[in-house]
Amino acid sequence: MPGQSAFATVAGIETVSATEHEVVCTMEVAEHLANRNGMLHGGALMTLADNAAGTAAFVMIPAPRTNTTVESKTNFLRGVKVGDTVRAVCVPLHVGRRTMVFQITATRGDGKVAAVTTQTHMVLDWDG
Repeated sequence: MPGQSAFATVAGIETVSATEHEVVCTMEVAEHLANRNGMLHGGALMTLADNAAGTAAFVMIPAPRTNTTVESKTNFLRGVKVGDTVRAVCVPLHVGRRTMVFQITATRGDGKVAAVTTQTHMVLDWDG
């Protein structure tokens, strides 16, 4: 599996665990990830979800194959304050030869669900 992208590093995303059954990532909500209301920006939360699902897809496909997100839908349920840490748990809903569907549940430090994302990934043959 390739290492984290520079973008994930800038966002402060850490992979806690990665298996074919579950991927767990965390992200500390820093000032540079906040929206104008002082809460975690929705795009940053979607980045965390996308990173978790992409990691899950990489765990399940053999090199040199790769994957790309082709659809993503997020329900934002609660805000997350600067200084909190978001935990994203990604589980596969469907693992096929060409597509995979994942559900990512993002929780705040108090355990309450902040967002739920469903993503579809397409498996690609990597030709460089």
